[in-house]
Amino acid sequence: MTDMTMTRLHEIMVIIYAISLVFYFIDYWKKNRRLYRYAFWGVSIVWLLQTAFLALYIWETHRFPVLTLFEGIYFYAWLLVAISIAMHCIFKLDLPVILINVVGFCFMVVHTFAPNELAPSPVSDTLVSELLVIHIMFAIMSYGAFTIGFVFAMLYIVLHNVLKSKKWPKQFSRLPSLAQAESGMSYTIYCGLPLLGISLILGMMWAYIALPDLKFWDIKILGSFISLFMYSIIIYRNQKGKLYATKYAWANVYAFLFILINFFLGSRFSAFHFWY
Repeated sequence: MTDMTMTRLHEIMVIIYAISLVFYFIDYWKKNRRLYRYAFWGVSIVWLLQTAFLALYIWETHRFPVLTLFEGIYFYAWLLVAISIAMHCIFKLDLPVILINVVGFCFMVVHTFAPNELAPSPVSDTLVSELLVIHIMFAIMSYGAFTIGFVFAMLYIVLHNVLKSKKWPKQFSRLPSLAQAESGMSYTIYCGLPLLGISLILGMMWAYIALPDLKFWDIKILGSFISLFMYSIIIYRNQKGKLYATKYAWANVYAFLFILINFFLGSRFSAFHFWY
């Protein structure tokens, strides 16, 4: 399949994804369940196409496609779409599904219309190993967990403000409760924290083996450990009852924003994270 054909198919995916999001928002405000079903099937088609492209890429390259920033963004978008479909089928939470898909759509657009510096480039064979692939996959899965936590944190803040103002628009009737939003924040940290920790351990092991001259004060490494420390402090203070309600939610928001800064700017200024 030619590069031009692949590009056009990805552009079609972005269009289907955009239409699905429009249907989601119309349903949310007007409660048109037919459009909700159309939106779900549209997102499902996008996920199936993404999965097909991932499988094709794996077959052509004989490796899992996460070794460049370009590939990592695509896998992250695929993961968010998969999570949104699972949440739709299992938990029936409308707004979290919509917001997760908004984030997934943004990353899909970045991947499809990426500037030249994000385009995939070959990686030396000495840098490709199963340990490296597993390290990157665990890192991206932790980012997926923290993304969901960010969505629940924003929902908690909105719910808190709505309840405080004693005004409850009909569109907010399909929001999760405060307790559900808080539980969503906590459970995602419980999942994301060990995933990020395992990723860092594997990454350090790989770097020690493959890059003997590596300086461990690399900006991306430091940023990742700071992220791990931030989320550890958040969950510890929450368990001790010192961080709760909106302060807990805002702490999740700030920690996730730091994750994003480290993901993009940290990769740009890192001495060796040039593929990721």
